[in-house]
Amino acid sequence: MKLGFIGGGNMASAMVKGILDQQLLDREHLIVSDQSEECCQRLREKFGIEATQDNLKVVDEARCIVLAVKPQYYQEVIRQIRDDISVSHLIVTIAPGKTLQWLEDCFVKDVKLIRTMPNTPAQVGAGMTGICANDRVTREELRMVCRIFNSFGKSAVLPESTMDAVVAVSGSSPAYVFLFLEALADAAVADGMSRKMAYEFAAQAVYGSAKMMLETGLHPGELKDMVCSPGGTTIEAVRVLEEKGFRSSIMEAARACAKKARQM
Repeated sequence: MKLGFIGGGNMASAMVKGILDQQLLDREHLIVSDQSEECCQRLREKFGIEATQDNLKVVDEARCIVLAVKPQYYQEVIRQIRDDISVSHLIVTIAPGKTLQWLEDCFVKDVKLIRTMPNTPAQVGAGMTGICANDRVTREELRMVCRIFNSFGKSAVLPESTMDAVVAVSGSSPAYVFLFLEALADAAVADGMSRKMAYEFAAQAVYGSAKMMLETGLHPGELKDMVCSPGGTTIEAVRVLEEKGFRSSIMEAARACAKKARQM
């Protein structure tokens, strides 16, 4: 099987890297198109894969095609390629808010569609992707796409009704985490730590905390309680966070994110 990407940006690059690192496909079975010749040249040099400025060449050569362009370009790209899409093609999308029904309406024909929502940690092999499919996709095709996304992290098949929540809790949430890390490091700098060291301490603490939750399977509230000694420093910090509406602000931000995704 040849896998094609329309759009050669960060997410496409992360996927290609994962696929090659895990040896799911060899270089000869990958093709990417991008409007920028500079981007195409970069992909050729970095991965040794075929890269072209012609989207229809990708459609002609690949049977599984990832639409890796920004959401605002989806209609334009689909309009350009839809006459060349056949019943044997499998289309994979990575855009928030673009429902299976919206995609089917754009293609104006029956198409095998898989909708996904990955996130930027895919660039370091630690991504998380939500996946759903229309009823024309076979189980084997769905498993194949899951293997692709697992090559740069983890994936889970979910009902489409939860995909906007996936955007909020995973797709966009790295930005919340980076904002938290920056604020945490700023506080350490204010207390005299060098900025380089502050970023390292903050990032490792968040990484270790997430790893601890995933590997122990314990509820986050239970893990929090393990750190909060009676009358200690941590519970005092937690008290201030609660006073400032920390949890509520996170919930409101995530829900605003999901609402925006539904409107796209």
